Formats: sequence, C-alpha cells, structure tokens
Amino acid sequence: MASSSSCRAWHCLLAVFLLSSTAYGQLSPSFYDTSCPTLQRTVRATVTKALRAERRMGASLLRLHFHDCFVQGCDGSILLDDVAGSFVGEKTAFPNVNSVRGYEVIDQIKKDVELVCPGVVSCADIAALAARDGTSLLGGPSWAVLLGRQDSTTASMMEANSDLPAPSLNLDGLIAAFAKKQLSPRDLTALSGAHTVGFSQCQNFRGHIYNDTNIDPAFATLRQRTCPATAPAGDTNLAPFDVQTPLVFDNAYYRNLVARRGLLHLDQELFNGASQDALVSQYAANRALFVADFATAMIKMGNLAPPTGAVTQIRRNCRVVNS
Repeated sequence: MASSSSCRAWHCLLAVFLLSSTAYGQLSPSFYDTSCPTLQRTVRATVTKALRAERRMGASLLRLHFHDCFVQGCDGSILLDDVAGSFVGEKTAFPNVNSVRGYEVIDQIKKDVELVCPGVVSCADIAALAARDGTSLLGGPSWAVLLGRQDSTTASMMEANSDLPAPSLNLDGLIAAFAKKQLSPRDLTALSGAHTVGFSQCQNFRGHIYNDTNIDPAFATLRQRTCPATAPAGDTNLAPFDVQTPLVFDNAYYRNLVARRGLLHLDQELFNGASQDALVSQYAANRALFVADFATAMIKMGNLAPPTGAVTQIRRNCRVVNS
C-alpha cells in the first residue's frame, strides 16, 4: 500500500477507535497490556499453527466472529454448546449448523491463554483476535482490535435464524440487515469482501447458479458440475467464493462480481445495477481502498455490544457458562 493510502487508512481507523471508545467505553486495544501482556502473541501463534494445518481455517475464523457479532453483539454466544433438556444455543441455528467452523481452534487458543493468564481473557475477545490474525495470515489487512468484551451467559437461536443474512437476500434486504446492526451500506460492501476467501456449500448457491440471470453462463456451468439441481443431492458440496485465489485475502471477489461471477445470490446483488455498483468497481480496481475500508468496518462490527443489562462473565471454558 502506498504511504498516502496507509495514512488515510490510519486516519479512518483512529476515527473509528475514538467513536467506538465513546460508544462502548471499556473497549481498548491496550485492555490486556497489564493483565495479559502476552495475549496477542499467544493468539497469533495458535492461529498460525491452525492455518499451517489447514489454510482454509483463516476464512472460517473470520466467519465465526461475524456470526457471533450479528447475534446479541460480540459476546461469544455462538461458542456455547447445547445442553440436552436445558439449553439451546446458536450452533444449531440454520445459518450455523454443519457450517460454522473453528470452534476447536478457539478452544485451543483459550487453553493456551489460560496457561499464561488464567481467568482474565474473554472468549469473545479471543474470537475477535483470531478473526484478525486469520485474515492477516491469508495476506489481508491487520487492525487494532478493541478489547475488553465479556462473554454472554445466554444465546439466541431465534436471533441467529432471523438476523444472520440469508444467501437469498436481495440488496434492500442486505442493507436493512446491516442497518439493524448500525452498519452502513459501505460497511456491508466492504465486509462482504470477506468472501474473497473461503468456501460455501451447494445448498447456499444452488438457486443462484440454476435460476438467476445475472450470472456468467460459463461460471454457472462450472459450479453446476459439483452442485446438482435438485436438493438434497450435493447439498454440502463445497465451492470456493473466489475460484482464482480462494485462500488469499485480495480484492478478486470484487473483480468477480463485475464479471458476474459471484457465488451467492447475495454476493451478486452488490453489483447488479443498483447503489453499490460504483463502490464494487472501486474496490475491484483499488485493493488498498478495499483493505482500508474492510479494517475500518471490522472494528465497527467488533464494537457491537450485548443488549443493555445482559449478564456477562469471563468463561473458563468457551463452550459452557461458568457454574
């Protein structure tokens, strides 16, 4: 990135930090500097090891954080396991079940952090740091993660089913879903760039490749080879969001949208003759602009707080509420 772009990115991040600090006062990049000074090194080392074992995990950790923040705020609620007969969490909600990955990596990070700083660091903060490190290790931007979150003692399957954007949403629906979380259309388009890495299941893009007209025919044919037209055949078959560089965090996602090669219906809605076309074209041509906006939007999303009055704690085990 050119020095002028870096300067602009820094100003954006600083502005968001100041706004976030005002809105959610206890969050700060330096929150653990005294209580757990080795935290960020510990998290990055564990994430690095996970990506060496499976590079795709970087995209999975990023998605896990997004799915956490969009339900009750960034509170680690997605990490809670169901308890037969007494508790139903978010893991089995439709957008998450057999889809969200990386729980074991968060468990390992928590275990490693507890060895050096027992009882200090929340699972929600670990998820936020893991998302940042997974992104940067795939070649994407880094950013100053605001820290000091606490962990929820509840979860909401209902909110997970209603608030996480469905793959079939149109642009108006996407803008409304993000506005509900105080995120702008620009935030929406920047955060959607997370789909420059990772994979999706056939059941999420079947409708787009067989029924939509705003798709490159050759691309539709390519994806149809491993995604049968009739469910449930092939429902869990995977395809990369970005066929060129599926494990590199770049701006190819936006170039694909311009070429009508978005994998999901909601992806292509960002470039379909409406309000976000110009921004998509800018991101497609200017990687530095995209990564600066993405980092800014990630800080903003990461500041989504639990509901007022929510009971929170620092979980000893990310999967269960402290007894």
